[in-house]
Amino acid sequence: MSALFAAPAFSASLGVNIEVPRLNVSEYHRPYIATWIERADNTVAGTLAVWYDVRTKTNNPEGEGTKWLKDMRQWWRRGGRDLSVPIDGVTGATKPAGKHQLNFTDGSAPMPQLAPGSYKLVVEAAREVGGREVVSIPFQWPPASASQPTASGKEELGEIKLELKP
Repeated sequence: MSALFAAPAFSASLGVNIEVPRLNVSEYHRPYIATWIERADNTVAGTLAVWYDVRTKTNNPEGEGTKWLKDMRQWWRRGGRDLSVPIDGVTGATKPAGKHQLNFTDGSAPMPQLAPGSYKLVVEAAREVGGREVVSIPFQWPPASASQPTASGKEELGEIKLELKP
């Protein structure tokens, strides 16, 4: 008697390392940052993370945290304005200077189930009394082999590293 066993299904994974640079300016504010995946036609496949001032109306009567999300113009125009924040597992507080890591598995929230094809990881930062910057990294899904493509911002973002694992 033989038993048939199905091989375990492993999903591809995607890691994102975002560096928030330490800036030497007189009035420093942590940047708002949006991270998302775009299809080849520049439509949003899914928003992975949005970091903003998440203070609630009880300690921020003006509720300004969400007011400035539109300053991340590219993300806002491509889909951010259609989202109702906060979003569990996607939105969070702004991050201090340093390197921050996000990890996702294909099809597990907030990572969308991606059809095979060409995509871009896009990271956008906007800072009060500062600038705005967008960095993107093209990639193929699903990844055929492990890779770590990188791109760097010039001011508001440091090194952005995409870690792809089949």
